Amino acid sequence: MDLELKKAFTEMQVNKIDSTKKIRLLDMKTESLKLSKQRIDVTNKHISLLTPDTKVYSSVGRMYVLSDLPTLSEEMKTKLSSYEEMISQFEKNKDFLIKTLKDQEESLRELVQQKKAESETNGK
Repeated sequence: MDLELKKAFTEMQVNKIDSTKKIRLLDMKTESLKLSKQRIDVTNKHISLLTPDTKVYSSVGRMYVLSDLPTLSEEMKTKLSSYEEMISQFEKNKDFLIKTLKDQEESLRELVQQKKAESETNGK
């Protein structure tokens, strides 16, 4: 086997493993954010039934702070928009990784075809 081909195959194998791990991690993060979005949606549905002057507790790290409903609602909208932004960024990163992996596979195929053609012309 040609040394250049062997190097290309091992490099692609390493990149494929690395990319697959990154894609799985992005998928897990995306699912986690989608669940957080669902929690916010459910919470918004429940607090929409309350009167605007109702006092509620909002989560801040590991503690809860007494807050009013409009403030809590605004915080949830902010979190929701940041979650959506992060999800879209994760999807873009995932698409980029998949595209890069496919491009690398295609270049490896071309290299194999090139080496095959060279060996056929040298053999004749």
